[in-house]
This record gives sequence, structure tokens and C-alpha cells, in this order.
Amino acid sequence: MTNLLHSSGCGGDGSKDLLRYSRNFSTITEEEFETLQNARVFVAGCGGLGGNLIMHLLRIGIGHVTAIDGDSFEPTNLNRQLLCTVDTLSHPKAETAEEYAAKVNPDVDFTAIRTLLDETNADVLIAGHDLVLDALDNIGSRRILAAACDRAGIPLIYGGICGWSAQVSVLPPGTAAARINQIYIPGTAISNKSCLSFTPAFCASIQTAEAVKLLLGKPSELNGNLLFADLLESEWELIPFFND
Repeated sequence: MTNLLHSSGCGGDGSKDLLRYSRNFSTITEEEFETLQNARVFVAGCGGLGGNLIMHLLRIGIGHVTAIDGDSFEPTNLNRQLLCTVDTLSHPKAETAEEYAAKVNPDVDFTAIRTLLDETNADVLIAGHDLVLDALDNIGSRRILAAACDRAGIPLIYGGICGWSAQVSVLPPGTAAARINQIYIPGTAISNKSCLSFTPAFCASIQTAEAVKLLLGKPSELNGNLLFADLLESEWELIPFFND
């Protein structure tokens, strides 16, 4: 097997610049890195959570990333959304994500789709991916995404944020819809959409770590449990799901 640590940068033969990943090694093995290079990950949303998720996936070397979002940036996004700057205001989030990906890691096969997830397109959008990351901002879309993951047999990594609080869970195929319904019982409505800049960054970091563990076959305490983090009080709690 070629020693990736001794590979040079991009050359005339089209070889990839592997030096960018040199600080990943010893934490993950070269074999594990190749697994990540072959992985296909879907990100639902390019906002507060989504922008941070995309950044982490690009930098760690996930080979194929698809991201969707049908919205455009507005001034209220400036306080927390990684991809939102004064220069990207009014720009479509998906297109901005694609431009960002080309600047951060052009070796990643990155596809951005400007659309909102709904019942008519969810199955087609997630098809062919190894896992799905939830970066959505509403309960209805989360239910649709979870049901689609169950039908497709694709694991879902849930993330939710509000104010100082974040929650994350790994939802294996066949459990996602039921567990989302436990997190958001029928009739639940979200009225408080406040969020501080570090909350989505924290949540996306945990989600990405869980994604890497899942892709590499490593065990996770968040399979069957919901992590609830209160960053104001520095409190973390694992809440078990009841039987699905």
C-alpha cells in the first residue's frame, strides 16, 4: 500500500494533494482514510449546522458530499452561519456552499442542490449515500428526512440547536422516524429560533465525529441515546430512547 504521508501534492498526473491530510494520520489510519475517501455523505441544509458540517467533511477528506438547501442568506444569518458573510447576503445557500467547497478542498466530489427537502424528492435525493446528516431547521422536514432514511436503509445523524443548547443522536435505519417522534412528540412547535454562534459549531462537531465513527465502524454511545448539551451550565446528559 502506498504511504500516503509521503505522497506529494497535486502534480501533472492528477494525483491528489494528500499533504493537507497529514495531521489526520495516527489519529486515523491510512486504511481508515481511504474508507472516508470512498464515503458518500448527504447534508440536509447549508445554514448554521450545515455550513459547519460541510466545513468538517471537506477538511477531514470525505470523498463525496451532497448538500441541499433552497434558501438564500439574509442578515439574520450573519450571527452564526459559517457560509454567510456580507458578500454572500441574498446569495443561494447551496451555490455558496459549492463555491466554498471549491476553495477549501477541490478534491472532494461536492454536489450542491438548490432545493427544499419535501415528500416528493427526499427518497431520490438521499439515494446512493452511506449516511445522512440532519442540518434542518424545522420539525416537518425532519420527519420527512427520517422516514426517507428508514425506507432507504441509510443511517441518520440528528442534530438540533437552540440558544445555548444542542442535541445529537445516531439513528440507525428503521429507527429514525420513531426516534424523531420521541424527540418531537406530535404537536410540538418551535417558537424560539435564537441561537448563538458557538452552538451550531459545537453541535456540528459532534455530528461529524459521529459520522466518522459510523463510517469507520467504531462504536458510539449515541446509538440509542440522545446527547443533550447545555453550554451555559456546562452540563451534558445521555437520554435513552424508550423502545421504538
